[in-house]
Amino acid sequence: MSKKIRVGLVGCGGIATSAHIPALLEIEEVEVVAVCDIIKERAEKAAKTLGAKYIFTDYKDLIALDDIDVVDICTPNYLHSEVTIAAFNAGKHVFCEKPDAISVEKVLEMKAASEKANKKLMVMRNNRYTAAATYAKQYIKDENADFYAGRCGWLRRRGIPGKGGWFTTKAQSGGGPLIDLGVHMIDLAVWLMGSPKPVAVSGSVYNKFADNTADADSAHAGFGDATQGGTFDVEDLAMGMIRFDNGAVLQIECSWASNVEKEHTFVELRGSTAGIRLVDGNLTIYTEKHGSITDINPVLNHSVNGHTANLKHFFQDVIINDKEPIFKPMEGVNMIKILDAIYRSAEAGMEIKL
Repeated sequence: MSKKIRVGLVGCGGIATSAHIPALLEIEEVEVVAVCDIIKERAEKAAKTLGAKYIFTDYKDLIALDDIDVVDICTPNYLHSEVTIAAFNAGKHVFCEKPDAISVEKVLEMKAASEKANKKLMVMRNNRYTAAATYAKQYIKDENADFYAGRCGWLRRRGIPGKGGWFTTKAQSGGGPLIDLGVHMIDLAVWLMGSPKPVAVSGSVYNKFADNTADADSAHAGFGDATQGGTFDVEDLAMGMIRFDNGAVLQIECSWASNVEKEHTFVELRGSTAGIRLVDGNLTIYTEKHGSITDINPVLNHSVNGHTANLKHFFQDVIINDKEPIFKPMEGVNMIKILDAIYRSAEAGMEIKL
């Protein structure tokens, strides 16, 4: 492809300014020609940074442009499917922030729209691209390692984003830390496990910190626009277990607020020949060599930015060179099925079959 890929950015808030815009500026093959945000001042600021020609406050106007190849979506969760489907109907490729959608019905519609339009769909899975994750994935491939059990999670002590705004309003977010943080760690764990098919889920969710006034101890709490006296009808803690078609199980735990020592992320996988432990980006592999128990602690390049690497893979590998994508839409469908089933299990008090 000789000409640059023309991109329209929809949503110019926190995740766009912190992750997508810096990445788009770094990818030489990309030209951002249009931006959109319901707050015009944010769109204007993004346009100035990116050198975009067009500024909109309605995403439909952006999608209608003929000189756009890809729509990059950084909106609140409930708009992900809506904007994605409209973009496919207009003949564009789509890169979308996580979560894929806020319901199983909507994520299936996104996948179907992509197939009907014969256009590419990728949803952000930035944790697959960190140095620790790529090393672990290559080790698993080289050693033919498999896993039968694991646990994963992202726990914050106090880190509720945009309290009272769309983040804590279920109709707009789809849920709390499970759909916000769980997507990251569940995806990473399941991907390292070889992407087995989920067959049953059980879970519980809790809302205990809606009225808590303690200061946030997480930098991530700055996402979203807080609204005094606004809605808080989502969970602040979710726990559960997933069973897969190969007999493997995965425990999950995610919180925006919980009385733990400090914020941390973790993926721990247990197999017959090796175990993987990924905590806050640091990797340890537990195995045996030459008849002795052995720990492997690789020296990794932690400067790798997962968001940038994910976007580069989409534009350079998938769009330009038509290579096999690391993420496939069916993985997104399975993710939303898992999250939906955890919420349904919590409400029903029983395991949900998928």
